[in-house]
Amino acid sequence: MTNFIIRLFIRDYKDTENPTVRTAYGKVAGLVGIVTNLLLTAAKMLVGILFNSIAITADAINNLTDSASSVVTMVGFKLASKPADEEHPYGHARIEYIAGLIVSIIILVLGVELGRSSLDKIISPEETGFNFVVLGVLIGSILVKLWQCLFYRKMGKSIHSTTLKATATDSLNDVVATSVVLIGTVISYFIGFNLDGYLGMAVAIFIIISGIQLVRETSSPLMGQAPSQALVEQLRKLFDGCDQIIGYHDLQLHDYGEQMYFATVHFEMDNTMTLEESHGIIDRLERQVKEQYNVELVAHLDPVTVGDARTNQLQSDILSFLHTISPLLSIHDFQVEWETPTVISFDLLAPYRFHLEDEALEDVVTKGVHHLCPGSTLRLVIDHGDHLPDGEKLEEEQDRS
Repeated sequence: MTNFIIRLFIRDYKDTENPTVRTAYGKVAGLVGIVTNLLLTAAKMLVGILFNSIAITADAINNLTDSASSVVTMVGFKLASKPADEEHPYGHARIEYIAGLIVSIIILVLGVELGRSSLDKIISPEETGFNFVVLGVLIGSILVKLWQCLFYRKMGKSIHSTTLKATATDSLNDVVATSVVLIGTVISYFIGFNLDGYLGMAVAIFIIISGIQLVRETSSPLMGQAPSQALVEQLRKLFDGCDQIIGYHDLQLHDYGEQMYFATVHFEMDNTMTLEESHGIIDRLERQVKEQYNVELVAHLDPVTVGDARTNQLQSDILSFLHTISPLLSIHDFQVEWETPTVISFDLLAPYRFHLEDEALEDVVTKGVHHLCPGSTLRLVIDHGDHLPDGEKLEEEQDRS
């Protein structure tokens, strides 16, 4: 059924990298959600009112909110497809993340309101009715919601959409919530004790927990979460394959929405190369990254000394000393001015949440460098990151020199 809908309503549905096709996926997903959830809302609301069930009525309101969420999804995809302008030079793709956050907040607010209504029903219980119409509506709702979950999951996977993945999770939550109502309604009928208010509260708590989780997941991209490890490894593999790049560091990826990545990196290159040679190599890598991974790369050149044995030996000695502090420490941008006094400068890369504070780490490193090179002056910059720069290529280059 999902494949049939995709092929019927989305032209060039296989070209998911095309922003127009991606927007079409979002519109179709939104329309399907609106129609199916409104039908479920009407059926459950009617049954809930006729048989005086707060649990079924709560489930109906949940489906009505899902329809509103589908509208938000459609609007989000539409706005996200707008091109860049003067006020938003990086485009509007992050609106999709905002739409996902709005859906999550709606879910959370709904859970709180249902909890209040269910508490009133627990305090002042009312008799509820039950027959095979109720049973049929609830079972039908479970089947429709299960199909919705699979539908949204496939659509979200096809276009890598955080919003549709969140909607798929919400549909799965609805399956569980309606199942609880169904089982509890049947049990109440056979044992003769009204569980309606308690079932409504269980559904409300389930929705609240789900809403909190979805708020965390959908807000993370807006706050600037770490990039995909797979993408980072692909870029590292590309950089490692360039023989002229001695080392690289400060690789940062900035996410401005799905398929909207910008990256910066510092390349270490032999300082004996001409400016034209270095620029040509970096320019080629920037074009290659854009063509292969659709990432706008801006590279900074760090010239390093390669052929000087004294400089290389001092760098090796300092790195060995740093590894006595922690094997996770690394250095880059290593430069030495062999004058009087000798000036040593480098950036020290330490992991996040390192066991030494920056001030204490700087003090230990300064004392160690002064011991290795008495009378020298150290210019130290401490950076933090989880991805350490590749030092093997530098060591190989030093060995060849």
